[in-house]
Amino acid sequence: MSIRDMFIAFTLMGIMTIAGNTIGYKMPVGEAAIGYIIMLVITLLGAGLTRVIPLKLPMVFWVSIVALVATAPISPIAATITSYTSKVDFLAICTPILAYAGLSIGKDIEAFKQMSWRIIVVALAVYTGTFLFATLIAEIVLRFEGII
Repeated sequence: MSIRDMFIAFTLMGIMTIAGNTIGYKMPVGEAAIGYIIMLVITLLGAGLTRVIPLKLPMVFWVSIVALVATAPISPIAATITSYTSKVDFLAICTPILAYAGLSIGKDIEAFKQMSWRIIVVALAVYTGTFLFATLIAEIVLRFEGII
């Protein structure tokens, strides 16, 4: 996917995110829009680094590095970035992303059919393992802290 296509997709997702953020979480449109634009710029910078730097690392790595550097305590713009991006609720971002993921799977239904029933078993094992180990870790930490 080209940077241009990413920009278009992320812009459309941003419009949905800002609308959901404003309607569902009563955040001001202007501040949420600025926060989303900051996240968009960080994402596109990370995507650009993925193409420029010869190391074969996933895009999420480079986006995370850009975000970490931009919001590190030594960064002069960290407070501004944090103040604006905190106006964009996480669930407002998740909704369009999950809708897009659902459409992507629906588009490739033939590939999904080829995976057969085994994908259901694998998914259930992953979900169960994730839930059980998250619960176990939470139990250990809460007991260690004396909360329970």
